[in-house]
Amino acid sequence: MTFPQDSQDPNHQDHQDDDMHDENEIIQDDEIDEVLEGDDAEGDVAMDSDDDHEMGEGDEEILLHNDSIAYFDAHKDSVFAIAQHPIYPQLIATGGSEGEADDAPGKGYVIDTSAAVSRPVLPPSYQSDPSAGQQQNTELTPIFEIDGHTDSINAIAFTLPKGDFLASAGMDGRLRVYAVGTGHNQFQFKFLAESQETEEINWLLPCPSADFPNTLALGASDGSVWVFTIDPTDAASPIQIVQSYFLHTGPCTAGAWSPDGNLLATVSEDASMHVFDVWGVAAAKNLVTDNGQTVVSLTEADQRFAVEGGLYSVAISPSGNFVAAGGAGGTIKIVGLPRLSEQPQQSKPTASRPAPAIRGPAGRRMPAPSQRSSAAAGAEPSAQAGAILASLAVQGDSIETLAFSPLPQTLLAAGSVDGSIAVYDTARSFAVRKHIRGAHDGEAIVKVDFVKSATSQPGTHGWLLTSCGLDGVVRRWDLRGATASQQTVQGGTAVSGLIKEWRGHSGGEGGGVLGFVQGETGERVVTAGDDGVVLVFEA
Repeated sequence: MTFPQDSQDPNHQDHQDDDMHDENEIIQDDEIDEVLEGDDAEGDVAMDSDDDHEMGEGDEEILLHNDSIAYFDAHKDSVFAIAQHPIYPQLIATGGSEGEADDAPGKGYVIDTSAAVSRPVLPPSYQSDPSAGQQQNTELTPIFEIDGHTDSINAIAFTLPKGDFLASAGMDGRLRVYAVGTGHNQFQFKFLAESQETEEINWLLPCPSADFPNTLALGASDGSVWVFTIDPTDAASPIQIVQSYFLHTGPCTAGAWSPDGNLLATVSEDASMHVFDVWGVAAAKNLVTDNGQTVVSLTEADQRFAVEGGLYSVAISPSGNFVAAGGAGGTIKIVGLPRLSEQPQQSKPTASRPAPAIRGPAGRRMPAPSQRSSAAAGAEPSAQAGAILASLAVQGDSIETLAFSPLPQTLLAAGSVDGSIAVYDTARSFAVRKHIRGAHDGEAIVKVDFVKSATSQPGTHGWLLTSCGLDGVVRRWDLRGATASQQTVQGGTAVSGLIKEWRGHSGGEGGGVLGFVQGETGERVVTAGDDGVVLVFEA
């Protein structure tokens, strides 16, 4: 199956090009703690209008700006969830509501964005030629409709590693699964089964382990956490419960798998964090806590970990050595995780009676020193599992989203309700590398995500960060360091590293961007809008 390749289109960034430089300057050591302040907008002078018409008191000027190359507007209300197929990135699934009424059912769609036509690179004269017609956006049509939910679909995911199944999760507590067929040069979807174990589902995540394919984890409003595996060969029970956990006492707000898929970290409004040993790998190494289910369990009872107001985001580092949990008041807790992979042994253990187990941080059972193999030089030892490695508090409001950069970079990005993005260097004791105030014009940051493989921009691997917010804008940042000039964004805030922005959603109340997907390369960004619109942007 052949699909069109994406191409870059810089024309819709003309409003930025005059102020931007191509120079990328590597940040110096003495700039590690750089904090980028917003300029004082009070001194800004409004530009005179070139329009001969003098606006009256009752007139209202509306400026519409749309950088998208394609759109999908069949949703009747907010688009709460979006997912991308892992093998066919042009295949996008969305989920939302069929209306604003309390009893409005949930509705989802699957669209094929390969129909979106890339815009050619046009000469500057094209933009100044009034006789030249405007470039048209491609209207996308659904190839499949997702039904069966009695309330909004607020989470959706394709299973890993091959995207064999599509799952939708709703505020009605239903988990509905569809088989995905990709043969005969077309995509096919068929309803497989439904499961309902809780009243309301908050999030849904596929397990990344190839050893446990087609596995999903979800967190619920009652605090429960569930792990399912999908087996279509079992006609009686194709959706099978692998694990269920009931340690949270408040709504489970977020979850994250470790890169190897062995551990599942979850956080809650009750300010607790639990890292579950889903497949028993840690238990086989005697590395679980007293409850026998987790490798780390921390609650507000531990004053070192307490976050008043709860936890709302979580992410595990690419190395799997530590987990970051973000919560109210801009607080981020960094906690060590056990090393589950085999460590090289320096010498063979001597035959002797096993020593009794000792207790480590967070109640973790640890083998006696004579039974533990030595860690490699410079590696983080297992003894740090459950230890609070850092407590970060740079931002002023709740941390809604966290993301680690792909290796070899060592960055942690955090998006806050206060509209700022903070970037920490995990290799330098989590020092602040950047604090981008006003990153989204003071509106809450909804999601940050690093571009996994920036093949079209050599030298930027692990440095490019994409963000979206309730201002309705998607932005991309180059975190390598401050450029020679600072780019002014909406609201008069001067920030460093902004290399791209995409507009098209209405922004403000009911018009923010609630999520996005960008594939591995970030060449196309597809958004889920609170205004009920899905837009396709091209980098």
